Amino acid sequence: MTDEMNNATRLLQEPQKRMAAATTIGMSALKPMLHFQVSMLRMWADTLERFAGNYENGLDETATAIKEQADKQRAA
Repeated sequence: MTDEMNNATRLLQEPQKRMAAATTIGMSALKPMLHFQVSMLRMWADTLERFAGNYENGLDETATAIKEQADKQRAA
């Protein structure tokens, strides 16, 4: 009777082990793809930050040029 119980228990646990193994394999395959996506998002965010900085610098330069031109016109 105990042998039958052990066999039944082992048969019930095998599908769980196979499912856990399949999940582990799937996650291992997915990990490099997720790392790639994260690195692409970081590059995109860095590019946006640089663009915003350049835009801000351009705005400051334009404002300074307009201010200087207005000062020249007032002096003339």
